[in-house]
This record gives sequence, structure tokens and C-alpha cells, in this order.
Amino acid sequence: MAGQLLRGCGRAGWAPAPRALPAAPGLCPRRGCGEAAKLRDMGFSEEQARRLLGLQPRLGPQRREAAAAQLLLLGLSAEAALGLLERSPGLLRMPTERLQERAEELRRLGLGGGQLQRAVSRCPQLFTLPGRRMAAAVRLLREQCLFTAEQLREVLVTCPAVLLEEPRRLHHYFQYAYFRMGVQQKEMVKARLFRMPFAELRNRHIFLERRGLYQTPHKGQTQTSNPKLKDILQLPEKDFLASLARSTLEEYEVFKKLLAREEEEEEEDRDALYAEEDEDLDSE
Repeated sequence: MAGQLLRGCGRAGWAPAPRALPAAPGLCPRRGCGEAAKLRDMGFSEEQARRLLGLQPRLGPQRREAAAAQLLLLGLSAEAALGLLERSPGLLRMPTERLQERAEELRRLGLGGGQLQRAVSRCPQLFTLPGRRMAAAVRLLREQCLFTAEQLREVLVTCPAVLLEEPRRLHHYFQYAYFRMGVQQKEMVKARLFRMPFAELRNRHIFLERRGLYQTPHKGQTQTSNPKLKDILQLPEKDFLASLARSTLEEYEVFKKLLAREEEEEEEDRDALYAEEDEDLDSE
């Protein structure tokens, strides 16, 4: 019987059904191929479309396509737009109109073409920053820090995250560089002041000062032998210590600990003074 069955397999109609080949890996087993195809039509490669579909998987296709299209309209490449969305996937849920409005606001500040592209690539949070917060930072930089429109544009291109700073802290940072270090706005912009955290700038400045290598210029003084702000900010720590501070890493680490302790003691003294003043007021 078994032999008859085996012989019968050669007859027409008895050939075993061919096995189905496994599906090639791709975008479509359970997802709509239409969405992937639309992303490829927009300029995304198959691999980029797969990565994009993996962001916010439950998001509707129209939202994803609209957000991607808006970023491409800014002039970003497909890879740059995808990288921005991977760093800030929340942008996919923003209304298209909101993205367009923020792009227009940044253009009105002087960021056009490649400058706008670089700014949003460095700082995607510019799209999600509340409008009032951004307006407050811009107003502070123009009206209190007295940066010109051109200087403000350069600051936003090189240090776009400056708009994320709380205005009070931003003003304190500017005042320290302007009054304590004697640096003018032009040099601040050229040195990209706001890229360095304030605490690190202060550490480096006071370290140089206490070693007799930095002096606060007197009012009206334009010529000083102080190191350039650009060197203070941009040199790696090792080079800063070797070429500017002429010190060792161990000395700098000890200094930073001592300075932190000084600041704590000053804070305690201020709190005690305020407490005494409050007691005096209460006794009157």
C-alpha cells in the first residue's frame, strides 16, 4: 500500500503541494504597505521608513507623514529629519500648524535656510518650547543684554538651547560675563558664550583670577592682558590647565571642591542674615 502511494505521487494531480516560502523581511507583514510607500515617495529609504514607523507605533499615518513632511519642507534631509524625530518623538504628535508657526517665528528672528536647519537639528526642543517662554528669552537678550539683531541671530544659530534657559538665570549668566569678566557682547557672540554651563565658566574664570592670570578690567578700559574668552570657553580642560592656567588637574579639582564649600558657606550666611532681618521686623 505504501509502495502504491509512493508510486502514485508521480502521477498528475498527486504531486505534494509546494511549501510556502517565508516572507522576506520588510515593512509590510501586518502594517499597511501604503504608509511605507508614501514615506519612500517622500524621500525616505526603506530602512529609514522602517525606523520612522517604529516611532510612536500607535500614531495615525496622517500625523506621521505630516510631521515628516513639515521637517523636509524646512530643508532637512531625510536622515536629518528622522534623527530629529528619533531624539524628540513627541514632535510627531504636534499639530502641523504648530510646527509651521514655530518655524515662522524662528525665521522672523533671522534664522533662514541652512541656519534654521542647523538650529532645530541641534535643539529640537525649539518646536515644543512654550511661545511665552521663547518670547521672554528673546526679549531679555535684546532689551536687557543689548545684543543687536545680527548678534542675536548668531547666538541662536550657534547656541539655540539658550532659548530654553529660564530668563532669570540667563540674565545672571550675561551679567557675570559682562560685569565680572568685563566681556563685551561682540566677544560673547564670537566665543559662543552660552554653550558652556555657567558653573564651568565661573570655575575657570575664578581659578585664573586667583592665580593672578585674569583681572577684571576697569570701567572704560579696552586693552587687557587677560586670556581670550574664546580660549577660556572652548579649550578642553586638559589644554585649558596646561596653556592658560599653568596648573595641574589635581590642583584644579581641589580648587573646585574648595569653591563649592565657599559657596555653601556664603549661602548659609545669607540665610542667617535674612532670618535675623525677619526677626527684627517681627519685633518692631
